[in-house]
Amino acid sequence: MANITAAMVKELREKTGSGMMDCKNALNEVAGDIEAAIDWLRKKGLSKAAKKSDRVAAEGLVALAVSGAKGVAIELNSETDFVARNEDFQKLARTIAGVALAAHTTDVEAIKSAAYPAGGSVAEAIGNAIATIGENMTLRRVAEVSVSAGVVGSYIHNAVGDGLGKIGVLVGLESTGDAAALGEVARKIAMHVAAAAPIALDSSTIDLAVVEREKNVLRDKNAGKPANVLEKIVESGLKTYFKEVCLIDQPFVHDPAKTIAQVVAEAAKAAGAPVVLKGFVRYALGEGIEKQESDFAAEVAAAAGGQA
Repeated sequence: MANITAAMVKELREKTGSGMMDCKNALNEVAGDIEAAIDWLRKKGLSKAAKKSDRVAAEGLVALAVSGAKGVAIELNSETDFVARNEDFQKLARTIAGVALAAHTTDVEAIKSAAYPAGGSVAEAIGNAIATIGENMTLRRVAEVSVSAGVVGSYIHNAVGDGLGKIGVLVGLESTGDAAALGEVARKIAMHVAAAAPIALDSSTIDLAVVEREKNVLRDKNAGKPANVLEKIVESGLKTYFKEVCLIDQPFVHDPAKTIAQVVAEAAKAAGAPVVLKGFVRYALGEGIEKQESDFAAEVAAAAGGQA
C-alpha cells in the first residue's frame, strides 16, 4: 500500500472539495496517484469542486480589512451575483480579508496556503464553500496599503455588508498629525477614488508603456503638423491626460475647485503636521475578466429538450 501523506490528502481535497476521508480512501485505492484519485472521486460522485473549476467566476465581492496604519483589499469571485448575497460567502470573503491583513504578503498563493481561523487553509475553506454552495469560486487578487504613521482610509461602493461590496478603495495618508481629522479626509479621498478611478498616484508612477501609447495617439491625431508644433501639442496633451488619470492632479469630486493635492495640503494644516498621500488601491469587481455571454432563452429551450 502506498504511503498516503497528509499533504497528499490536502492537495486532493483542495482540487476536488471532497471530504478528508473520501480523499484518503481515493488515494489508497489508486496507490497515491492524485490525478487518478480525482477520477475515482468523480466516478463515485464525490468530487464536488473539480467539475466546477472551468466555469468563469466574474461576480462575487471585494472585501476590505483595515487596522490602524494598514489595510488590505481582496477580490473573491463567484459565478453569480446571487452567491454574493449568500451569508456564508460574505463571511468567507470577510474572513479571508482578515487573514490577508494579518499576513506579511499579498501573494495570492501564499494567502491561500495560510491558516483559516475555522481550521485548515484558506484554499480548503474556498474548496468547502464551492462544494457547499455549488459554484466555482476563486481568490483572484490581494493588495495592501500601509503607512509608517497616520491612517488608512477605506470606502466600499454598493456595499452588501460591513467592508463588502462591488468597489473597494483604500487610501494611505502618512502623517504624525491628528488621526481623527486625517481619517475623515482619507475616507473622502477614498470616495473620490471610487468615483474618478485614477490609474496612478502621480505622473511619475504611470507605466511608461501607457504614457508612450498616449503620446502616439496624440501624434496620430495631429499628424501633418510641423515637428516643433507637434511636440508642443503632445506635451500639452499629456498634461491634460495626467490631470484626468493621476489622483494627485484630479479635481476633488466633493469640491471640484480643488485638486487632491490641495486637499492633502489643507489636511496637513488641520492635522498640525505634514501629510503625504502614500498610495491607494481601487478594486472594482470583475474588472479585466472576460465574462461568458449566454443566451438565456436558448438555455431554457435546451433544458426543455429543444422545445419552445
